[in-house]
Amino acid sequence: MAGYSSAKAIEILKEGNKKYINSAYNPSDISLNIRKKTYEHGQNPYAIIISCSDSRVIPEDIFMTGIGELFVIRIAGNVIDDHQLGSIEYAADHLNAPLILVLGHTHCGAVDAAINHSPDGYIKFITDEIKAAIGEETDPIRASELNVKRSIDMIESSLEIRELEHRKDLKVIGAMYDIESGEVRFL
Repeated sequence: MAGYSSAKAIEILKEGNKKYINSAYNPSDISLNIRKKTYEHGQNPYAIIISCSDSRVIPEDIFMTGIGELFVIRIAGNVIDDHQLGSIEYAADHLNAPLILVLGHTHCGAVDAAINHSPDGYIKFITDEIKAAIGEETDPIRASELNVKRSIDMIESSLEIRELEHRKDLKVIGAMYDIESGEVRFL
């Protein structure tokens, strides 16, 4: 996958999502050969995907990919903190992934919790981040989009990422996944 531009990475993701919408299974390469190849030669993902931990949101399937194609970071509410940012910087710089995609989704429990509840415990760290993103917004779709936008802003606040955007063909974009239709809408 090495050598792809960010535009080509977006095109591949869109084509994969079109296949996914009408598929019953993911026929992508998970073979012994690809496992051996990535073991011997390392990984070369063409996209870094930051998505929610929701069990209905599986980036490798949503984009019909196999081993070595995506560098996926999953966390409830697709929020960004220093740990996620460190992983993103690693994949963008050391693995040369040309695209960072923050993937929000419909019917997000973390966004719902931020809008309609006041959770306690460690969940509050997640909902506080989402509340900072959405302000007074109560429409769940718009709130999820605002949350994606905040995560993009957090990623682009990294000096390392900004430098890579100028030095390499790195792009940071957002998208929304509809858990009912399977469609990804790029923002």
